[in-house]
Amino acid sequence: MKPGEERPVEGGVCAVVSELELLKLRAAERIDEAAERLGALSRAIWSEPELAYEEHRAHRALTCFFEREPPAASWAVQAHYQLATAFRAEWEPPGAGAASRPLHLGFLCEYDALPGIGHACGHNLIAEVGAAAALGVKGALEGLRGPPPPVKVVVLGTPAEEDGGGKIDLIEAGAFKNLDVVFMAHPSQENAAYLPDAAEHDVTVKYYGKASHAAAYPWEGVNALDAAVLAYNNLSVLRQQLKPTWRAHGIIKNGGVKPNIIPSYSELIYYFRAPSMKELRVLTKKAEECFRAAALATGCTVEIKGGTHDYYNVLPNKSLWKAYVENGKKLGIEFISEDAMLKGPSGSTDFGNVSFVVPGIHPYFYIGSNALNHTEQYTEAAGSQEAQFYTLRTAKALAMTALDVIFKPELLERIREDFKLKLQEEEFFNTVE
Repeated sequence: MKPGEERPVEGGVCAVVSELELLKLRAAERIDEAAERLGALSRAIWSEPELAYEEHRAHRALTCFFEREPPAASWAVQAHYQLATAFRAEWEPPGAGAASRPLHLGFLCEYDALPGIGHACGHNLIAEVGAAAALGVKGALEGLRGPPPPVKVVVLGTPAEEDGGGKIDLIEAGAFKNLDVVFMAHPSQENAAYLPDAAEHDVTVKYYGKASHAAAYPWEGVNALDAAVLAYNNLSVLRQQLKPTWRAHGIIKNGGVKPNIIPSYSELIYYFRAPSMKELRVLTKKAEECFRAAALATGCTVEIKGGTHDYYNVLPNKSLWKAYVENGKKLGIEFISEDAMLKGPSGSTDFGNVSFVVPGIHPYFYIGSNALNHTEQYTEAAGSQEAQFYTLRTAKALAMTALDVIFKPELLERIREDFKLKLQEEEFFNTVE
């Protein structure tokens, strides 16, 4: 009997349950068997942090991992897939029926670091989770008795999450077009099946003034630094009228070259976040008015330029996260409550854009430390041996959930319905004024 078939047995219990649980056990065993190699992969990425779109060593470590994963040449690897530091690795079980289109399951890897503090967001662990979960599913299907189901396991290496949005580049290139469900997991201080990551818009603001001697004839100058300071203060005052779930944070990147020269140029970089794209547009409009007001007050000209990509809010998929929680609990994962999950926006991620084109899950996982992301302490925690247990446990839960998707057609249908419903709701709220 195949795990996807239900056959009543004594007591009314279906044999499908035990068969599927055996496959899940095999997936977990396969991950444990590869633990040393997976840990080495994570440490290689962690020890040589690279910034967005420049992750050449991490990219090579990951592509070599799949190219050399036994048995030889079992993964079809496209090393430079659409982007220089992206990759795609695919595997299908031999003998799978060709009568129907395979179910495409995607496992996503991130591996870029932060400037100055390295892997302070634990992207080395995200890469490890994605690779490990894919190996777990592959190992389970290889041990399947009887003809394997029509399924393709796809691992996507997605660079530049911290700056630029590599997943969005890949969406635009068609990389997600044929995927049915996608999986990844992000390090945190707690275990959460979902957090409402916010939509984000980045903006660079440039003020142009006129240089002059600051002591001899300051009246001849037009002070671009004054414009930047006014803009910064305008945004700070605006915070009084911002919703609790909105965020505005920025820096003055350039404010002049010498105190006795009236600055003719200044530059700010701001990030704006809101729970939805509709709210983000409202916040962005208010901020741009603050920037223009500073230019008007000082006599400067202003240039406002948005980032290459906006990050969308992450759409929840309740059916998928409930399956993940059920599997995680079997492994001893203690999750925060649903109320705590939905308390408000967390950070932002280009996975949000993915969640608008394909159903997926982006849970968060504890790594053995209470350090906060984007700190030096979290960098240390992400490279620790202690983090390995929690990382591989999360990978097992993802692999087990993927097996549920493969062998429970009713679950896959619910996941697709959840996706359509949330997408329709988002489109409705984004069009209603």
